[in-house]
Amino acid sequence: MIDSSMKVGELVAEHYQAAKVFKKYGIDFCCGGGKTVAEACAAKEVSLDEFQNQLATALTQNNNGTAINANRWNPAFLTDYIEQEHHTYVRETMPTILKYAQKVAKVHKDSIPASSEILTLFQALTHDLTLHLADEEQNVFPVIRKKYADVPVKAEELSQAIKTLEVDHETAGTIMKRLRQITNDFTPPEFACNTVRVLYKLLEEFEGDLHQHVHLENNVLFPKVADYC
Repeated sequence: MIDSSMKVGELVAEHYQAAKVFKKYGIDFCCGGGKTVAEACAAKEVSLDEFQNQLATALTQNNNGTAINANRWNPAFLTDYIEQEHHTYVRETMPTILKYAQKVAKVHKDSIPASSEILTLFQALTHDLTLHLADEEQNVFPVIRKKYADVPVKAEELSQAIKTLEVDHETAGTIMKRLRQITNDFTPPEFACNTVRVLYKLLEEFEGDLHQHVHLENNVLFPKVADYC
């Protein structure tokens, strides 16, 4: 049985299978990773016993062998993985979502009142993430790789850079929460056309990738790097 006083982020970092249980109950395991399991369940009014039972079942499964245990990776390798897996996904997917969001906002502005806000929010998210990814790739990740290779770096500057990235994560998380809210948990109206349905599905997938992306940084990479600072 998992200790309910364990922090959410630490639990997912140690047991990747826990992520799908947190997602099932709508518990934020990336930006909200600092809460204990008990606190997170209480905030969502989820029975702790029920959650523990679901978690126990999940920990016996291997997620079809597709999941990773990044907690075992060194920081340099982890930055490479984040860039190749998540940065690539974000850059490839954002233009597609924007295209659908623009079309839906134009065609369905009356039948789906939230469509204009969806477009505005995702435009803001695209702008923020574009700057965020560039900052990681050009300024932060190279320093982490140098530090792991025992090249002297300014620990104070690295620590401050990480704090800035964490603020960026909070901002992105807030936007995604709002998108989930105004789309009724990414559930399209019954009358929705295929364009709307594809948009909502892409947004939901984007949220899932972002959660994993932020989790790998907030709960795995940054704590490892903290040992340097």
